[in-house]
Parts: sequence; structure tokens; C-alpha cells
Amino acid sequence: MEDHSTYEERLKQQQAAAKAAILAQCDRLTTVGITFVAAHFDGSGDDGVTEDVKCYNSDVYAYEDCEHVADASDLQEHFDALVPCGYENDAGGFGDVVLDVRKRKITVERNDRFEDYSTTTYEV
Repeated sequence: MEDHSTYEERLKQQQAAAKAAILAQCDRLTTVGITFVAAHFDGSGDDGVTEDVKCYNSDVYAYEDCEHVADASDLQEHFDALVPCGYENDAGGFGDVVLDVRKRKITVERNDRFEDYSTTTYEV
């Protein structure tokens, strides 16, 4: 049977499966004291990287402000599926995919970089 779904439809299905797989780990993560699980991504010039998925036991998650307590390589593929497409294009972007274990909520924060210019015209 041939799959006639669009790229966007397949992407939504992959992201839904990734979300379900991540949320299914919340009880296990809570048992070992993990409060946040996160993956940071950064890129520009059509090249980007997603860092390893890391676990935290802090009250809040802030990239570079929190020290991780464990790696979660078993969740890497699922977190990678939630990283926004195209964040690395042009001037690039960066952000985090974060699981709040207590709230059982996944958020994606994407920051896009852009170039700007200002024009001044005057007569001399």
C-alpha cells in the first residue's frame, strides 16, 4: 500500500509518536528525581547541531544556568524529532526542547536570528 500523505502530515505523525514516547517516561524520571529533560539546538549558515539530551533536578530549566545530573541518550531520537525544521537556515537560530517532568509538558523554544540594516539618505 502506497503512502500518499504529505511531508507535513508525516512530520506531525512523527512528532506525535515522539511526544508519546517521551511522556511515557515521566513516571520513571520522577522516581529518580529528574524534574526536567532538555536538548539544546543551535545553528546557522545551513548547518546545525542538536546537543545530547540531558536530565536536570532543578526547580527551573535555563540553558547554561543549570547543571545536568544525567544523560538521556535513550530519548535522543524522540527529542530530535521535536527540534523545529529549518532552524539552521540563513542567519540561523537556537533554542531548547524541554520536558517538564512534573507537569508532563513538552515545550519548544525557538529563537531565530536575522540580519537587519538601516538606510540613511541625505543630500550633500
